[in-house]
Amino acid sequence: MTDPFTPALTFAFEIRADLSPSLHIGHGDGESTDFTPIIGGTVEGPMLRGKVLPGGGDWSSTRGRICQLDARYLLQADDGAVIDIVNRGYYHEEESAGPDQYDGDLQVAKAGIYYRTSPTFRTDAPDHRWLAQTVFVGLARPAGVDEHAVAIRMYALL
Repeated sequence: MTDPFTPALTFAFEIRADLSPSLHIGHGDGESTDFTPIIGGTVEGPMLRGKVLPGGGDWSSTRGRICQLDARYLLQADDGAVIDIVNRGYYHEEESAGPDQYDGDLQVAKAGIYYRTSPTFRTDAPDHRWLAQTVFVGLARPAGVDEHAVAIRMYALL
C-alpha cells in the first residue's frame, strides 16, 4: 500500500494591487454588482517580479454574504513582458471559514474570512510562458489601512 498523495503548493509571488473606490453598478433583487478599478501596484516574489499596470478592475457580485470576484488586469514583468491575468474567486465571512493562517511570520488569512482566488495567466513571452501552463491558488487579504489595496499571495501547484 502506498501513502496517499497530497498536492503541494509553492509560493510563487505576491501581487499588491492599488485600487480606486468601488463604483456601484446595481443588479437586481438580492444581488449587488460593483466595479473596483485597479490603478497600479507591484509584483514581488521568487518566481516573478514586476508591476501591476493601471486600467484593469474587479467586477464583484454579492448575493447574501457571498461575494464572487471577477478581476481582469495586466502585469508587466521586470523584463518588459506583459501578462494578462483573470483572477476569479470568493470572499465571505463566517466562523467555518477557518483559523488564522500564516506563511512563515506573514499572516495570509484571518480567522473567519475566506478570501481565495483562482487566477489564470496569458502571455507569449517565452520566459513567462510557465504562468499560462500552471495552476495557481491565490490567498487574498486587505493591504494597507485605507482598504484601497489588496495583496494576493500566489501559490503554484507544481
